[in-house]
Amino acid sequence: MTTYATYATDWRAAGACRSADPELFFPIATGVAVTATQIRKAQRICAGCGVRQQCLDFAMQNGEVHGVWGGTTPEERVRARRALMRRARRAHRSMQEARAS
Repeated sequence: MTTYATYATDWRAAGACRSADPELFFPIATGVAVTATQIRKAQRICAGCGVRQQCLDFAMQNGEVHGVWGGTTPEERVRARRALMRRARRAHRSMQEARAS
């Protein structure tokens, strides 16, 4: 039986990023061009990763605000969270309206 703790960490061992420079995924260099280049390189590594979805799920569930996770930037994850919240609010409103009818 797989426990949550096991699932939460097992995918990391299979990540394509394991052999890559961590700075690619957590850029600390100054300058927009340098950072953008690092992010693109990290995203290319993520594109071929077999555990990309688990990585993204982890980042979304834990509110990761730094670094490239599952091939996404912090800004992309913020947009995705906002979109999820909008959909949830719309669904909630629809349910309330249906009950009121």
